[in-house]
Amino acid sequence: MKKYTYTEKKDTRSGFGAGMAELGKSHPNVVALCADLVASLKLDAFIKDNPDRFVQCGIAEANMIGVAAGMAIAGYVPYATTFANFGSGRVYDQIRQSVAYSGTNVKIAVSHAGLTLGEDGATHQILEDIAMMRAMPGMTVINPCDYNQTKAATKAIADFDGPVYLRFGRPVVPVFTSEDQPFEIGKAWMVNEGKDVTIVATGHLVWEAILAGELLEQAGIDAEIINIHTIKPLDDTAILASVAKTGCVVTAEEHQLNGGLGDAVCQLLSRNKPVPVELIGVNNSFGESGTPAQLMEKYGLNAASIVAAVKKVMARK
Repeated sequence: MKKYTYTEKKDTRSGFGAGMAELGKSHPNVVALCADLVASLKLDAFIKDNPDRFVQCGIAEANMIGVAAGMAIAGYVPYATTFANFGSGRVYDQIRQSVAYSGTNVKIAVSHAGLTLGEDGATHQILEDIAMMRAMPGMTVINPCDYNQTKAATKAIADFDGPVYLRFGRPVVPVFTSEDQPFEIGKAWMVNEGKDVTIVATGHLVWEAILAGELLEQAGIDAEIINIHTIKPLDDTAILASVAKTGCVVTAEEHQLNGGLGDAVCQLLSRNKPVPVELIGVNNSFGESGTPAQLMEKYGLNAASIVAAVKKVMARK
């Protein structure tokens, strides 16, 4: 098992803010829009350096998407920012009509996704957003794993022509990826090569998959771990090549089981190489108030649950 360590923890939304600050210097056509959540989205540095390239839309998310679409038509690269719940569910119609159907070059960048929003509770803990955005024709869906990868993804999508849904979170998590990493949209990152089981993880669950891999190694199980930061388009080649070696898969995500990464992997395998699969995610329920750590444990989004799923799926081979 390849060893991963970290010296600090940072929130992924700060990675977005750092990426935006750099884009403010390198990409004069990048503009930022926000729905009254500047501090939460870490946009202060971008706004300070580029006050004329920021639009405060207020608590009017649907209008913000329309403004972003108009700015994209005018040749800008707009980043429309808010909480994930408001940037997906509340504005689904506007995204469908003005962004996806129209093919406008809008980047929807959303924070506070998933259960790890924590104490704000079920009404704000969006767990269906990946499913909604995956279903949208022409939409690219990205869910990075740590501060550095979020920063790299934020910068990479500026040069990508087309609608993007970029999802990140509020809690501090280990920073374990390279500071100067390349970010290729649609290209999975091989975290650890193995032969016994494939673990496919995204977002905050990538670190939990690494911890699970270390526990499995102690039990004599050699896990191949893949970071799927781009859920759509899915890296079919990487997943199928891994499964050809291991013969079974565990998927892990901070999202509903329905419509998320697990569903995408199951669709791929059913068409190409049916093998046993176990899914880690939220099973047909809303969240609740609690600390991020409490919620991840209660809903089974942790290393222990991944280890249990690996043992179960390997018994089905």
